[in-house]
Amino acid sequence: MNIAIDPRCCIRCGRCVRVCPSQVFGQAAAQAAVAVERPEDCIGCGHCAAACPAGAVNHADFPAEKVHPVDRTQLPTPEQLLLLCKARRSNRALSREPVPSEYVDRILEAAHAAPTASNLQQVSYTVLTDPADLRFVVEYTLGFCRRMLRLLELPVLGPLVRKAVNGGERYRTSIHRLLDEYDRHGIDRVLRGATALILIHTPAGCRFGAADSQLAYQNGSLMAEALGVSQIYTGFVLTAARADRKKRLARRFGIEGTIHAGMALGMPEFEFPSYVERKTLDAVRR
Repeated sequence: MNIAIDPRCCIRCGRCVRVCPSQVFGQAAAQAAVAVERPEDCIGCGHCAAACPAGAVNHADFPAEKVHPVDRTQLPTPEQLLLLCKARRSNRALSREPVPSEYVDRILEAAHAAPTASNLQQVSYTVLTDPADLRFVVEYTLGFCRRMLRLLELPVLGPLVRKAVNGGERYRTSIHRLLDEYDRHGIDRVLRGATALILIHTPAGCRFGAADSQLAYQNGSLMAEALGVSQIYTGFVLTAARADRKKRLARRFGIEGTIHAGMALGMPEFEFPSYVERKTLDAVRR
């Protein structure tokens, strides 16, 4: 990795030394010169370039045009951020108005800004907006639900399966309702009529792919809330994809790897005027 410290700019504050997770930099003593000692260990996180107050870190991955000052007066206050978190809801009352493409772009940008384990940045996104593609996702998921329902209702094994699966009886009822409303009335309870779907995935074998994808989802979800876009976690879709050994959903859309999260997006028919309190916070301080 091509990394250097510009001695003409360096003020020897040692910030790069303290923030580097891979101990790439060294400093013998306070106010001593900073040295690049282990550039081969760099994971490309950019902490050094972001922390340096003097622009003294010359990093091949972060040239000057990729390092931007932060105007902290523009950041939301803690109260504003907490209100956004409390106001965020999975609003399933969606209009037929499409989500503007620029909104989708900002949601993706926010998701992409989430941290990843070892800064591997292996999270990718597939955006579906074609009604035919969205209908495929719905019917693919309902096909899985039909197979699951047959298993839950086998004459002998069904009761045992329902007992073994946590919430098995409740899922049985939910699947019945899901299928009945689609088959009888054409009502989509999978994507809820969303006009866009973001599938979040990582390459096969990515050790922390699931965690990285959930972090990305949360970033994207909060941006969607800030934009006034409804977002729904697609639990049934993900369950169907995980159970599918042939990976038909991934193959349909050219996804190589594992789908870990899905966010259905739509413009809401209305906004929630209130938020409700969660259960009492359960936290132990030791």
